[in-house]
Amino acid sequence: MKRLKFMMILILILVLSLALAACGNSESKEASGKSEVQDIVDEVEDVDEKTDLRSTTLNIVTTSGEMYSPLFEKFEKDTGIKVEFLEMSSGEVLARTRAEGGKPMADLWFSGGIDAFMMAKNEGLLEQYFPEGYEEIYPQYRDEDGYWYGKGLNIIAFIVNNDILEEKNLPVPKTWSDLINPAYEGEIMAANPAISGNAFAFVAGVLETMGEEGGWEYFKELDRNIPYYGKRGRDPYTKVVEGEVAIGITYINKSILELEEQYNVSIIYPEDFIPWIAEGMAIFKNAKNQEGAKAFLDWMLKNENMQMLAEIDMKDTNMMIKPGITAYDLRVPMDRFVEQDLSVFGERREGIIERWVELVGDK
Repeated sequence: MKRLKFMMILILILVLSLALAACGNSESKEASGKSEVQDIVDEVEDVDEKTDLRSTTLNIVTTSGEMYSPLFEKFEKDTGIKVEFLEMSSGEVLARTRAEGGKPMADLWFSGGIDAFMMAKNEGLLEQYFPEGYEEIYPQYRDEDGYWYGKGLNIIAFIVNNDILEEKNLPVPKTWSDLINPAYEGEIMAANPAISGNAFAFVAGVLETMGEEGGWEYFKELDRNIPYYGKRGRDPYTKVVEGEVAIGITYINKSILELEEQYNVSIIYPEDFIPWIAEGMAIFKNAKNQEGAKAFLDWMLKNENMQMLAEIDMKDTNMMIKPGITAYDLRVPMDRFVEQDLSVFGERREGIIERWVELVGDK
């Protein structure tokens, strides 16, 4: 590769020299020729540097590696950069990155609640970069300083087991306020917001809508109906399908909506409001393959690849982070989305989690 680069530069310099000789040897033309030669040398250097990435490996930490394998395989095919991944929830990624003291476990963080990304930025754990296509992302779904970028939205709703509701003569919940009905004691499942970004979105949405005092009083009453909190965002809908509980507070995508066709369950979009959270992408500070991570983000924000991501994530078109990307029609009532203060996901996150732990303990 280096020999090829040298030969390219040599040939280009020779061609330019002959052209300059034919035109005369004035100082201005000589200076101009040197400038053109340097521009060509720089361009060849850039090409060579990008080509060298083909022999590198990009390590990605993600919430769902197997699900995103087709996307990673396409990136490998398009760029020649090999992808290796490990799976971890957003809360676990944040905790481990803090503990690693400047030596991150991966180069790129892909997927997970934006609350953890915001905390990582505030703690100096992410690398600044403005990828190609950055300006096309809706402003509310990107960091203005270039430390994180949205990849899509998750919304939070209910899934209910109709057999259990009928067997125990329980009403079908229609609003978040319905869930604090004492009749639901032991029948509701939610994930732990300290671990799951989707669960934190639910907490943030309640506080945004009901206010601090009203929101925490709501959680105090809701906690009485929850036997324990799941460690993964998928736990609530899984336990409902398995018949362990009647109601799950869960994120929604096409695969979860399709559970209605496989089991006697129903998806319910709350009538009062719908919490949401952006999922993120970011480069880790001190990543070994920063150039490969930058190449991935440039590649990811191309419409062709965002379209593929939308289909893999099985989201509603209203859950996309940039225009021109169409997905599924999941019957999502967009007019119910919470008008979210993103500071709840960033600088206020730690205080909210601390208060949550005080309220529920290690339940």
